[in-house]
Amino acid sequence: MTTTCELESSANAIKISSKTYSYALFEDVHLALSAAPGQGETLQTRGHFYYFHYGCDGTMDAGWGCGYRTLQTAISWIINKRNAIATNVPSIREIQSILVKIGDKLPRFIGSRDWIGTLEECYVLDTLFDVPCKIQHVKQLNCDQVIDQIRRYFVEYAGFIAMGGLSDTASKGIAGIHQSPVAGTFLLVVDPHFSGVPSSKQQLIDAGYVRWMHMDEFRESAYNLCFILQK
Repeated sequence: MTTTCELESSANAIKISSKTYSYALFEDVHLALSAAPGQGETLQTRGHFYYFHYGCDGTMDAGWGCGYRTLQTAISWIINKRNAIATNVPSIREIQSILVKIGDKLPRFIGSRDWIGTLEECYVLDTLFDVPCKIQHVKQLNCDQVIDQIRRYFVEYAGFIAMGGLSDTASKGIAGIHQSPVAGTFLLVVDPHFSGVPSSKQQLIDAGYVRWMHMDEFRESAYNLCFILQK
C-alpha cells in the first residue's frame, strides 16, 4: 500500500508536494497492543493514524527528528478524522518551511537538524488545519491533577496528545490512558524512535515502541503536553 496526496493551505499559500512512501506505513499500531495490566477503565484514540518514525520517508533523522515524526502521526490522525482524502502529511522539510513562513523560525531552519517541540507542533496544526490545541506545561506528570486532565481529554475528544519533556527530550505520542485500582495508571505511548523498516506491528510492540507505560516509568521531568482539540 502506498499513500499519495497533496495539500495547499489557502490561508498561507503553503504548498505540500504529493509523495509516495517506499513501503507501507502501519496504521493503528496501538490496536494490536494487548490490554493494559489490571482491570479498570481504558480510553483510547478514536479514528485512524499512521505510525511515522525515524527514516520512514527516506529522511535520515535519527537523533533529532522525533518531534517531527510525532507531529506527522498526529496529522495523519486529523486527516482521517476529517476524511480529507486529498490531504498529504508534510515532510520534515515542509514542516520546517511552514514554521519559517509563519515567522516562527529563521530561513536557515529549513534543511537543518534542529528539533521541534510541542509548541511548534501546535503552530503547524493551527496553520494547516485551523484546529485549536491546548499546550499544558506540567512540572510533574505523575500527579492526580495531570492524570485527571489526560483522562478528561480522552473522554471528551478521544484524540491524540503530543508530548515532550525537558530532561526527557524524547518526543512521543499518547494514544490512550488506562486506570486500574490495583495496577495503577498507564499511558499508551506511540514512540517514533524506531529506525529501519518494521516487519510487523508486533515487532514494534515487542521492541517497546508501542506500549502501555506506567506513570512511574516516566522520567522525573517537567513535560509539555499538546492536547489536539479535534473532535
